[in-house]
Amino acid sequence: MQGGILAYGLLASLAIALLVAAFTDFRRRQIDNWLNAAVALGAPLFWWASGFTWIDIAWQLGIAAATFAVLAGLFAMRAMGGGDVKLLTALALWLRPQWFLQLMVTMALVGGVLTLAFGAWHIARRRKDRLAVPYGIAIAVAGLWVLGDSALPALQRATG
Repeated sequence: MQGGILAYGLLASLAIALLVAAFTDFRRRQIDNWLNAAVALGAPLFWWASGFTWIDIAWQLGIAAATFAVLAGLFAMRAMGGGDVKLLTALALWLRPQWFLQLMVTMALVGGVLTLAFGAWHIARRRKDRLAVPYGIAIAVAGLWVLGDSALPALQRATG
């Protein structure tokens, strides 16, 4: 591992970015492009600091491309917001395949609970407009869960 402390700092930066994404998605129903770009552009530095091999990097790029392809289809069907697609694609650059799978499962569970909560609130307020669920919250919660449950312990083992 080339940069243990740098890798920790980058994970902390990613955690902060996820919190910002959740907050802005809740407040404005939007995840800013500059934030998604920062997350994506931080990934190569994290790869270097974490000692990723070229094969590891190829996996990250492949998973990110597949993620974008599938989620862009959901965006085209209006089932997902563009900021959510970009944030998940950027996260795919950071998380090893098994961690990304854990993120997707956790995100689906948290997103289901979030949808029920926002749906109940929507009904209670007798709103007639379309229900808009800030899915960035589910993405952020799942991302923070995976960072704390998998990425951070793996980094601690690698740095001794």
